Amino acid sequence: MRKEEVNSFQTKKMYRAKEVAQLLGIGLSTVWLFAKQGKLTPKKLSEKVTVFSIDEINKNFGLEVVA
Repeated sequence: MRKEEVNSFQTKKMYRAKEVAQLLGIGLSTVWLFAKQGKLTPKKLSEKVTVFSIDEINKNFGLEVVA
């Protein structure tokens, strides 16, 4: 993913699994694998909506934090 795309992604604090996959350049199933392995912490907002924290993604995967 280009740096400009990463910067635009980092304006939000929480991301759906599909957005995390795009941000990290991985498949959707890998996002859920990382959640199962404890590399990402899913947060349930409702029965069908799960999100992930951009702060945790930045910390665990070394993405640049944009102020």
